[in-house]
Amino acid sequence: MHKTESLESQVDHIIEESRMVLPGIQALFGFQLIAVFNSSFSQVLPRAGRLLHLAAVVLIACAIALIMAPAAYHRQAERHRVSSFFADYASRLITIAMAPLLVAIAMEVALVSYAISPIAWVAALLAAMLAMLYVGLWYIYPRLKQRRSTSR
Repeated sequence: MHKTESLESQVDHIIEESRMVLPGIQALFGFQLIAVFNSSFSQVLPRAGRLLHLAAVVLIACAIALIMAPAAYHRQAERHRVSSFFADYASRLITIAMAPLLVAIAMEVALVSYAISPIAWVAALLAAMLAMLYVGLWYIYPRLKQRRSTSR
């Protein structure tokens, strides 16, 4: 039997989830920015790899914006209250934010793989496998679990 959470409890969980994800995203973003200023960055990666890194940086920046948007909204639009709209909005944005994050992580792993052993197909395969793992854990499994829970 499933208990329904209060709205306040839902929002507390959403805030906690954001707090868990944001430091990791910020750390990755910091490393991405530092990498560009490393002297070997342009020597190790071809132009296409550097552009791929730029795309990953932009994707991480998008994930950060999506993760932080609920806090900005709440501070400005619903400062002294908690609404079901806010809970749905924040939950949706966190779920959406995971998509650019997973793509950026896969791209960065491909670039690191290529920098270590410049075999493009190995880098692409690693990125694809990692992306599938994240999609499975972050999207497919939760949806399957939700369907099983609601069908009972």
